Amino acid sequence: MNLSKRIQEASYSPIRKLYPYADEAKKKGKEVYHINIGQPDISSPSSFFEALKNFNKEVITYAPSQGAEKIRKAFANYFNQFHYGIEPDDVIITLGGSEALIFAFYAVADANEEVIVFEPFYTNYNLFARLAGCKLVPVPTKIEEKFAIPPYEEIKKYITSRTKAILYASPNNPTGKVYTEEELEAFVKLVKEYNLFLIADEVYREFVYGDVKHKGVMELEEIKDRCILIDSVSKRYSLCGARVGCIVSKNRELMANVLKLAQGRLSCPEVEQYACAEVIEKESEFIQMCKVKFKKRIDISMEILENNSEDVVYFRPEGAFYTMLKLPVENAEDFAIFLLKEFSKNGRTSMVAPGDGFYSTKGKGKNEIRISFVYEEEKMKEAVEIVIEGLKEYRRTK
Repeated sequence: MNLSKRIQEASYSPIRKLYPYADEAKKKGKEVYHINIGQPDISSPSSFFEALKNFNKEVITYAPSQGAEKIRKAFANYFNQFHYGIEPDDVIITLGGSEALIFAFYAVADANEEVIVFEPFYTNYNLFARLAGCKLVPVPTKIEEKFAIPPYEEIKKYITSRTKAILYASPNNPTGKVYTEEELEAFVKLVKEYNLFLIADEVYREFVYGDVKHKGVMELEEIKDRCILIDSVSKRYSLCGARVGCIVSKNRELMANVLKLAQGRLSCPEVEQYACAEVIEKESEFIQMCKVKFKKRIDISMEILENNSEDVVYFRPEGAFYTMLKLPVENAEDFAIFLLKEFSKNGRTSMVAPGDGFYSTKGKGKNEIRISFVYEEEKMKEAVEIVIEGLKEYRRTK
């Protein structure tokens, strides 16, 4: 018997595929800083656990396929503090932001139709598009240009008769880039000219630093009926394992058809929806606390990178809690394995994510890594120091 071509061509997560090396390092007594993955060490809100204690139904039932009314109202109220103009019926609850993206791909593109995306991009976009049968068309951005999108006329060259949507993430994973109002206006022009959908991944919305401002996709009034918003509680409330997200759109036809997909998988977990609704309603100060923590972690890490002598090209994140580093090596995955197998500092080492997994263009990102600012300041400082000192050792021995 043969497995499907679809499953055989799917790739393993570049964020997680080096875990066997990390497990082996731990067996040898090393402590491993997991700056390869976006799992913050910030304690989840107490209101989540209080809600679990207060949940007193005798039977855990299927929730409504579109999501419980309580959490859809909570999300709508949350969005409307940004003047998005969202109603509960514009929201369908999903299994994290991941399912929301899968639903979006299924909704806007048929087999072999295309979605424009800007690389590097969140690695699982590749898998989700493959599952949906559509094709991602990558438009390159460069670390040396602060990951700015190309001019409008340049992006147009990537659009064909098969193009159905543009997908972007702001604040961006993996780069930390926040798209400017001018860049969003380019999207508006493209959407109008080519009759496209615009899919925005905004799960890091509040995590924006310095003078940079985030403008949401639902503020683009000219094309609001063509906008699809992807969101999640995972990072905003340090609830990655709750697996609660949503897909949001004012386009009633699109949402009516997305509901078919939601009904097909029956429902999202009832208890987690109940608890997450409580968190969304109560924890605005928690988000601001997280933002302050991430800013401090980024600042202390940037100091180390600014003082490094290894010709590392880096980008100071404008948002989210990631950045990409361009290293003076030929193979960043080999370096990542070296850190886990052969290098340590005071019994500790760091696990990073090889950069090529954040591209779909073959050969790109081979000398890049992504790091996540997920540890408190002193640990984060040591984790980045390990990367720089490990790089010095790697270059001496290779």
